[in-house]
Amino acid sequence: MEIKLRPYQLSDVDDFMEWACDDQVIRTSRLRAICLEDRPIGFICVKPGSDHQICRGQISYALGSKYWNKGITTVAVKLVISSVFEEFPDMERLEGFVNVEIKASQRVLEKAGFQKEGVLRKYVIVHGKTIDVIMYSCLKTDQTN
Repeated sequence: MEIKLRPYQLSDVDDFMEWACDDQVIRTSRLRAICLEDRPIGFICVKPGSDHQICRGQISYALGSKYWNKGITTVAVKLVISSVFEEFPDMERLEGFVNVEIKASQRVLEKAGFQKEGVLRKYVIVHGKTIDVIMYSCLKTDQTN
């Protein structure tokens, strides 16, 4: 059995949909399509913690580049925040990690109400290079204030 990693290709769409819609797979996360005029143009995902980390979750998202800088991702993040703490009642904290060089993604989280907590140096490897990320959080209590 050969296992490898590669970017998705258009020809992968049927295989992607098979596992992305599998209840066994998505029961531990919420993967949603970001849609414009009912057409998917990106995704947003919330992965809740488990065991002693059940009180927190992590958000990630991506949007097709031709839709950048239009406020779409900010709206999508706000929509997720409006329901995520109800869907996962044990979750008290939602975290987002952003490459320090990607200012637009930082603005998305800030406009959606996330608070910047600090820089995590040499935190993750992206394209073979270890990068710094900014950690953001949104608390359940932030939503009631």
